[in-house]
Amino acid sequence: MSGDGLETDQLVVDVFARNCSSRGILEHITGRWGTLALAALAEGPFRFNALRRKVDGVSEKMLAQTLQALERDGFVHREAEPTIPPKVEYSLTPRGAEVAAKLTALIEVVESAVPQVAEARARYDAAKAR
Repeated sequence: MSGDGLETDQLVVDVFARNCSSRGILEHITGRWGTLALAALAEGPFRFNALRRKVDGVSEKMLAQTLQALERDGFVHREAEPTIPPKVEYSLTPRGAEVAAKLTALIEVVESAVPQVAEARARYDAAKAR
């Protein structure tokens, strides 16, 4: 064990397997805040507070934890300039940009389906109420 939570000598890569190393990575990407942070960063680099305003509803603590996990996984780059106060900017790595493009496409599908989903929910709720 290398101490980073991933076994380097016997890496299991099958997301459906209980011990698959990719499950934790997938959780960081597909959690509510991870998805939104990556999609926002697809628009370009952001400073922390600007990103927090963009991702409406995320707490400072949750955004910091999310960005740290995504940085650790290699999807986000954190650039800190040694100024007073420090200027910290977040951007996507090439791997992060690849993931963000797929998430953005999914978000577009979901957003375009909102009217149909609302109709489906209404039909379902009406059928359950009978």
